[in-house]
Amino acid sequence: MSAEQPYESSLRGHFLIAMPSLTDPNFNQTVTFMIEHTLDGAMGLVINRTHPELSMGAVFKEMELESVSEVASLPLYLGGPVHTGRVFILHGPPFQWDVCRQVTPWAALSNSKDILENIAQGTGPGSFILAVGCAGWGPGQLEAEIMANSWLTCPATEAIVFEAPVEKRWDLAARQMGIDPARLADTAGHA
Repeated sequence: MSAEQPYESSLRGHFLIAMPSLTDPNFNQTVTFMIEHTLDGAMGLVINRTHPELSMGAVFKEMELESVSEVASLPLYLGGPVHTGRVFILHGPPFQWDVCRQVTPWAALSNSKDILENIAQGTGPGSFILAVGCAGWGPGQLEAEIMANSWLTCPATEAIVFEAPVEKRWDLAARQMGIDPARLADTAGHA
């Protein structure tokens, strides 16, 4: 199978839910929305970590974009430890922006100036997450981490990505799978 052909085991549009045994500070108790997953690797955005000090207004100021206060005060997400100098926007419709990659029927990834200008003015998509950085894995790396019981996976839901309180997303994503997070073991095992 070539990297261009559809990857049958792709986790695109799924959640990666960090197991308690995953102690890497970049991913401990995170939920990652998977943007892409091919034989060449994988990319996603952590959707339950916000910057402790900065809001979206910091990005608008850095890019010299005028913004309305309601949007400027919204949280800035920490999308992952890779490309931390880049801005990524995970958003709902509309999907007509200059650089827009649709991931699911309800979500796309964009990072063009036109969507940022519209978000800053309050005229962008109704649902969005503005993140700095992303999560990335090389060929076979994510699969190895899943086999080592570092992650649970399940289809992503719009409600958890765009509506659920940030601090409840890990718990809600696990519960979506029928798992009580309090009962998750922090050690790996194989049957």
